[in-house]
Amino acid sequence: MGRPHPSPWVRRLFIGLGLAALALAVLGVFLPVLPTTPFVLLAAALFARGSARLHHHLRHHKIFGPIIQDWEEHRSMPPGVKPWAFTLLAISFAASIYAVESTPLRLVLAVLGLILALFLRRVPVRALTPEENARREASA
Repeated sequence: MGRPHPSPWVRRLFIGLGLAALALAVLGVFLPVLPTTPFVLLAAALFARGSARLHHHLRHHKIFGPIIQDWEEHRSMPPGVKPWAFTLLAISFAASIYAVESTPLRLVLAVLGLILALFLRRVPVRALTPEENARREASA
């Protein structure tokens, strides 16, 4: 991805923001309204500019690593993921909007959901490599 910034103060800022993004990603695992993947990717990008060691650690993490590696290598989503992402996005935001009683908060959630849906719509879907196709067929 990128190289760590030459300034130690800026690197510390990137590391701090990366830790905050990673904390939001972990919260997103448990809270339906917080998306996990965008925060993981943001944390990886921030760590790439703040600390090669932290970026490497996150990139090789058992759970988050494959998401980051796939995005850094292809800048796209594998086939079949986008419909699931839209479905989970719709369900989680609908449930959150239903659960909240405040009309202004409902509007904020609706706008946030719409922004995420528009972003998701713009992410390209890539074709599977022959190896990925073989793995998918073998597991089916």
